[in-house]
Amino acid sequence: MTAPTTDRTLVDGTTIPAVGFGTSGLKGEDAVTAVLSALEKGYRLIDTAVNYGNEAEVGEAIRRSDVPRDEIVVTSKIPGRAHAYDDAIASTRESLERLGLDRIDVHLIHWPNPGRRLFGETWRALVALRDEGLVRSPGVSNFTEAHLQQVVDDTGVVPVLNQIELHPYFPQAELREVHERLGIVTESWSPFARQQAVFDEEPVRAAAEAHGVTPGQVVMRWHLQLGALPIPKSATPERQAQNLDLDGFELTDDEVAAITGLGRPDGRWFDGDPETHEED
Repeated sequence: MTAPTTDRTLVDGTTIPAVGFGTSGLKGEDAVTAVLSALEKGYRLIDTAVNYGNEAEVGEAIRRSDVPRDEIVVTSKIPGRAHAYDDAIASTRESLERLGLDRIDVHLIHWPNPGRRLFGETWRALVALRDEGLVRSPGVSNFTEAHLQQVVDDTGVVPVLNQIELHPYFPQAELREVHERLGIVTESWSPFARQQAVFDEEPVRAAAEAHGVTPGQVVMRWHLQLGALPIPKSATPERQAQNLDLDGFELTDDEVAAITGLGRPDGRWFDGDPETHEED
């Protein structure tokens, strides 16, 4: 099985699959089993983070898998408590040790933590880690336009992607436009919104019926047609396969617009405003 559509080319010239596999909330042997299953189903982008507490399990699944390491794109994230140059370097080396890998393919700053005012320093550390070969492609997560502009102005290095909350209740149109202007890939966390309630929305159900697919597949296709890269999480092999089976249909412009129209001001999954949220 191959991933849907074509790989995305990042601003540094490397490529990344069009759909990834999220691991937030997966722990212990359940995490190993889920990641192994995802790799077997065709996922080649695996997303983890220090604060998910499962880097070791992700690394173990990669070692158990028959998929060659060079075919897998591994993403991890520097936590808020490591927002200083030396701390970010140390955090990344610790992530590599837990993962059992010699490089992290896409390494992100998990949250900007604007109150600490150290994300610029953390970004410079990520660039140094790239130059050292420990990180292939540096990126960010939950950054606003102002945060993005600051790191670009400070270093001249554009993040390869910005992983943001993005789903039909929170479509992030303005930030997606910023990403397009800067050449940054939009990556969607929580692509189905909280508790998958979006599956019951009329525009999603109607599109699923019209195309003979599941509501989850409709939402995944919506992300792709917006130009976003979704990273759904599922421990169920059948659902994992469905979330990749997206090439056999295409939403109409009206269907995309109707699903986007579900957006609302209070659409965030939790009170995670990057202008105020401080991650440990």
